[in-house]
Order: sequence, then structure tokens, then C-alpha cells
Amino acid sequence: MQDFTDLTRGVTRFRQDVFPARAELFSRLAGHHAPRTLFIGCSDARVVPELITGAEPGELFVIRTAGNLVPAHTPGADGVTASIEYAVAVLGVRDVVVCGHSACGAMTALADGHDLTGAPAVAAWLRHADASRARAGGGDVAGLVRHNVRAQLANLATHPPVARALARGEVALHGWVFDIATGAVEELTAAGPALAA
Repeated sequence: MQDFTDLTRGVTRFRQDVFPARAELFSRLAGHHAPRTLFIGCSDARVVPELITGAEPGELFVIRTAGNLVPAHTPGADGVTASIEYAVAVLGVRDVVVCGHSACGAMTALADGHDLTGAPAVAAWLRHADASRARAGGGDVAGLVRHNVRAQLANLATHPPVARALARGEVALHGWVFDIATGAVEELTAAGPALAA
């Protein structure tokens, strides 16, 4: 298991080995931020958007939340809403991916009815998946993960910048499920699951 000392060694290796080899890229990125994709994934440490997609620094604008949840738009600011607005309205991303994953702790807690009284903020946050849980029924984590991705795509479309971009055909929404054990990425389409490219 990695501890903090390993992290500091990693920073040293980055500065000595990785950064010099990629100095031109980082020099360009220092003055240019134009990702084409907003990737909304789970906070789970096993789900690394850049690794899964093979993206280079600067290519993805990433939001990570427990359960890859996207609250429906409401008046007022929060970190998820502000990040979505910035990605779509300011950066002009062309694609938005909501990516769920196998063995999701948040979805497992909901599917299995875990007692979250000791984690009230987590319990409150997971209420954003109530509609998904109602559709999926109890105990089926894999089914809940898929229902949840679709529900979060619907929530995403309630955000005004996303709704405007969708109406103008300037952005496309995609639902994915990443399988940790196999590395497979399943794309969820309106007609059902399909293999992601």
C-alpha cells in the first residue's frame, strides 16, 4: 500500500523523469486550457479517468463525486454545478461522460441498505440516487450502477448550460460503466448496453 512517503517520492520522480520528458507539453498547457471532454466519475481510487481513456494532461476536465452523482440543477452554487457550468459554458467541451463502475461503494451501500447513520453527509449525498434505487430495486448493485448512470445523465441535462448546449447540438452526453476486474468499458445507449469504443 502506498503511504505519504511514496507520494513524495512520486513527486520527485515526476520532477526528475516525467516532467523533463514532457516539458514542451506542460509549457503549452501553462497558457492553454481547452479540454474537449467533461468526465464525471466516481471518487473511487480505482477509477482513474486518464488511465482508462488514455488521455493526456489537458484533454479531460474531470469531476469526481461519490457514486458519480450529479444533483439536478437547483438555484445556488455548489462545486459540482460550478464545475459543470465552467466546462460547458466557458471551456466549451463537446462531450460529457458520466462513468459508473463495478463494485461501487456508494451503489453497494444503497443496494444493500447499509446503515449510514455514522456518515450523515454521505447519507444525504446518496439521496441524489433515490430515483435510481427505486428503479433498480434492492440488492442488484450492477443494475443500480447502470440505472444511476442514466439518472445522472438526466440530472445533468437539467443544468442550464448543458440544456442550452444540447438544444444547439453543441454537446453530446454519454453514459459508461467501467468494470474494474476486466478493464471493460460498457457504453449505455438509449436502446440498451453497447460496447464503448
